Amino acid sequence: MANATFVDSILDEIIEPGIQRLMENRYFSELREGSLSVRRLQGWSLQHYLHNVVLLKGFALCMVKNAHDNQLYNHFAYQFEEESTHPDLAKRFGLALGLGEEDFADATPVFGCLVHTSRMIHGMLLGSPAENRVGALVDESMVRRYSEEFNTYARKHYDLGDEACEFFTVHMVADEEHTAMASDVIARMARTPREQQLVREAAQHTVRLKLGKFDSIYESYA
Repeated sequence: MANATFVDSILDEIIEPGIQRLMENRYFSELREGSLSVRRLQGWSLQHYLHNVVLLKGFALCMVKNAHDNQLYNHFAYQFEEESTHPDLAKRFGLALGLGEEDFADATPVFGCLVHTSRMIHGMLLGSPAENRVGALVDESMVRRYSEEFNTYARKHYDLGDEACEFFTVHMVADEEHTAMASDVIARMARTPREQQLVREAAQHTVRLKLGKFDSIYESYA
């Protein structure tokens, strides 16, 4: 119970305020207005495609890293399977906006996206199991919320339909389960004050980097 309360405090004190800040930033303000450029929408597609490809490799490495622990191994095997289609779903959104396959083949991460992805991989490979799942708790909570915005306003203002927006309809549902699974791992594994301190710091860093990711997309894709 104490650890469940600790995870709730991370959600209430760090993640939810971060989500609110994300919803208020210029990227999503302009998306709601319909004034966000198509190029900046394409930028999200390119950068999130790259991010999802890296996450799949991270999950594969986590499976090896935790092969001695059946519970954690199965957790990461499940996450790998769940995420396996997501690069293509992110790409599909960009293709509907006029990008070509060559754009994805040639894409490289912009600075803010590179730093955000690097933080996720740092937690996966160098962090404890509790630190590892902080990235999922933060990132998937934020993705679930911003998927609602994309799903509503990409359809309303940019004439996109079900196929183009499938990434968002999937994440509006699936990430609820994924955040619950991450919460469970953190509650079970963050047993000491030191471990809880590391979890709290990781959550703070990940929120800041997620906000920076969207600032970087906005600035890099005029």
